[in-house]
Amino acid sequence: MKIGIFQFPGSSNITENYKHIVRAVTEAAKNKVRLLVFQECAVCGYPPVETPEIKNIDFELLNSVIKEIQLLAKENDMYIALGTIRKESSKYYNSLLLINSDGDIIGDYDKRILWGWDLDNFTKGNKQGVYQIDDIKVGFRICYEVKFPESFRELFKSGVELCFVSFCDVLENDSIERYNIIKSALVTRALENTMNVISVNSISKYQTAPTAVIDFNGIIIDEAPRNQEYLMVYDYKSPIINFKTKGQIQNSLELLGIAREI
Repeated sequence: MKIGIFQFPGSSNITENYKHIVRAVTEAAKNKVRLLVFQECAVCGYPPVETPEIKNIDFELLNSVIKEIQLLAKENDMYIALGTIRKESSKYYNSLLLINSDGDIIGDYDKRILWGWDLDNFTKGNKQGVYQIDDIKVGFRICYEVKFPESFRELFKSGVELCFVSFCDVLENDSIERYNIIKSALVTRALENTMNVISVNSISKYQTAPTAVIDFNGIIIDEAPRNQEYLMVYDYKSPIINFKTKGQIQNSLELLGIAREI
């Protein structure tokens, strides 16, 4: 399955964000991408870093743009995982919408581990974030959740082989130390769960988390150039489980008390 991950400078300008997204879909379609994944809050900007006040977001415009993106998914026979903010009554959710190749929203994963600005703006989600795309079981996580092994262990228990982590992790001043720490966390989540992990981050300021592809051995397969708009295309194939990998999976399952065929 061909996967696209696209980093761009998110902002409070929904129309401008949409232009970036259209450009990404167009380029991804040329590369025959099946699943295209965007950063956290890609459509509207992450508050307060990219959009100052959540209450000032034009949700009528936001929902209209999402409908246009659904049409793009259908026109290009493509799945799209889209970072946005969902509003239900007076509650706001930091969400990843999964749009299928028919243009239907088949899932919304709402960020569940909140702190700081997230607590100021959002309500905790309660969904697992596990979906089937073609014959591949995938999982989704958002930004801060990468710091919690338990969150990724849930995906391992569910038999997820490919996880996407969407970030808006940026700073006014560059910090390569923070960038490397978060990259190390992604590598660890991949290795400890024998699970491929793919991340995508905003470039609205200095990137402090990578846009990268990491395989189930914790090896970084590809990494986007920092701080520039970029579409990364990766031709994903389900890994062959060798003797070493089988041992890690089997022992993990036993420690968790799970009986499952490998």
